[in-house]
Amino acid sequence: MGSRWLRNGFIYLLILVAVVAIVYSFFGRSAGTERLELSAVIAAAKDGDVSKIEVDGNNLLVTMNGQEFKSRKEEGSSIFDLLTAAGVDVGSDGVLVEVSSPSSFGNWMGLFISFLPLILIGGILIFFMRQAQGSNAQAMSFGKSKARTFDGNRPAVSFDDVAGVDEAKEELQEVVEFLKFPEKFAALGARIPRGVLLLGPPGTGKTLLSRAVAGEAGVPFFSISGSEFVEMFVGVGASRVRDLFDQAKRNAPCIVFVDEIDAVGRMRGAGLGGSHDEREQTLNQILVEMDGFDTNTNVIVLAATNRPDILDPALLRPGRFDRQVILDRPDIRGRAAILEVHAKGKPLQDDVDLMVLAKQTPGFTGADLANLINEAAILAARRNKKKVEMDEFNEAVDRVIAGPERKSRVISPKEKKIIAYHESGHTLVGWYLPNADNPYKVSIVSRGMAAGFTRYLPDEDRHLMTRSQYQDMLAAALAGHVAEEMMLGEMTTGPQNDIEQATRIARQMVTQWGMSERLGPRAFGRKEEMIFLGREISEQRNYSEKVAEEIDEEVRRLIDKAYQTAKQVLTEHKEKLEELVQFILEEETIEGDNLTDFLAAPVGQAPKSGSGASPPEEPPEEPKEEPDAPEESESPKPQLGGEPGLAYGSQSTIKLDPDS
Repeated sequence: MGSRWLRNGFIYLLILVAVVAIVYSFFGRSAGTERLELSAVIAAAKDGDVSKIEVDGNNLLVTMNGQEFKSRKEEGSSIFDLLTAAGVDVGSDGVLVEVSSPSSFGNWMGLFISFLPLILIGGILIFFMRQAQGSNAQAMSFGKSKARTFDGNRPAVSFDDVAGVDEAKEELQEVVEFLKFPEKFAALGARIPRGVLLLGPPGTGKTLLSRAVAGEAGVPFFSISGSEFVEMFVGVGASRVRDLFDQAKRNAPCIVFVDEIDAVGRMRGAGLGGSHDEREQTLNQILVEMDGFDTNTNVIVLAATNRPDILDPALLRPGRFDRQVILDRPDIRGRAAILEVHAKGKPLQDDVDLMVLAKQTPGFTGADLANLINEAAILAARRNKKKVEMDEFNEAVDRVIAGPERKSRVISPKEKKIIAYHESGHTLVGWYLPNADNPYKVSIVSRGMAAGFTRYLPDEDRHLMTRSQYQDMLAAALAGHVAEEMMLGEMTTGPQNDIEQATRIARQMVTQWGMSERLGPRAFGRKEEMIFLGREISEQRNYSEKVAEEIDEEVRRLIDKAYQTAKQVLTEHKEKLEELVQFILEEETIEGDNLTDFLAAPVGQAPKSGSGASPPEEPPEEPKEEPDAPEESESPKPQLGGEPGLAYGSQSTIKLDPDS
């Protein structure tokens, strides 16, 4: 940048000097002096009016009658000869003629003025040539790699900063050993892995883990995104791949990290615009560079993606990406460890229990948990506290799941009562059914788009689900709708989300999980997917119209059964429902041990709103089982987690009609 400014400044200075010289040449020398013809000067000398003539090259400065005039003689002629031929006495008695020595400044100025047009044209040409060279260099730089290089002597992240992915850390620790002590493995005939592919949902720590590998290995680290390879010009991506791997070979041992490799590693032949694609050229060059590494070149390629299903098979074969390291959502111990890492350096109150937070956040990724800690710290600062308390963490969980509170939202008493019945229905059915999740928090305060919500707290993570658990989950989802209909005599638009969730689960039970007694263990429907787009665009029906009707009937049967189960539970515990509704209308929110104590207490003995009295030590009522549900167990209610695949565990919300 500095040299470019100097070059442009020199050209501008040259143009300025030329302008000044022109002004001086045409105006400075002629100011205040009259010019005479040579013949007039000679005639005046014959008349005796000229006393002195100064000769400067071809220029004459004539002193006549006390005034100075300028004149000019022809090239090659002599003023002495001209005056003598005219009969003018030249010498001490006549006209004094002085010949001055050649002026270097005048000569150079005259020479400069003579060549001034050429100088101006040359300067302009040089200026535009340099501009063209800069544009050409910028165009040629398209083929250069844009990878960012990090020096391995200053590690910013280590394996101690990564938690919740112990198996992935062990796999990558071996990569660090390969880079630090290659002779240890070469002595046993083991070769260095060509590439390691990190797979996992967004936010599970793929990029963070790759930075930890670079910090632990202490080698140069090249980082680039997959989208940075592809430009609008054909062939640029392949050129950047070649340049990147050339730099890597010169700096070996090193690590090349390609984030979001699915941007260029999609399956070939799946383009929409024809058989040729710029991404395919880039992918072909990556395949060649990875497979062409010398065995003695200590270069490891790390790549991360959350869509391994759309990657080209040639990219995943051994010899290119030898290892595939999976980073899944952390379990309860992993979440507790991640919370401890992010809580370091933050002042926490003694009542903060990170294990309780880990139980409340099933399905949270590492990024979600980091955001949770940050939100709690922001809330504590907003409330002018010196330490972060458990109240801020509980509030942060609700903010991440459902959104911030909207206390300013005006809700009529009638709608508030509807919301209270709705959420109380979810809570009671979830509490009394043996295979449903225990309710942890009930609130009728608006959050985000929800007018109220019920959140459940599993005691442990769950990877498998039984049919009875799904049946109770359906009943708990429909309980808000049932409570509104039972107690208010009509339906509202609030249970929209609950009905959608129940219908989706019931259809999956029939078509995907084989949980239908009538249709048996069969899967119906086949997903069609376009690799280039990376999403499912349709579902192909591989069954007849008659089977489709049976599927619809089975889905209807499951939902009707869940509806009747919820109605039976709420009918048997109607007094408890009324008691809970009154409590929620006064307090608006109840959670944790307070909610558990309230539900466990007999009717009429539960703690009153604002009393703070402890409930009596009596066991809760035993829930009554549905007569036509033989698959439900009579054992005590298990403390199980949320549905697999749900991002944040089980919860139920009520949405009000926007026009209300």
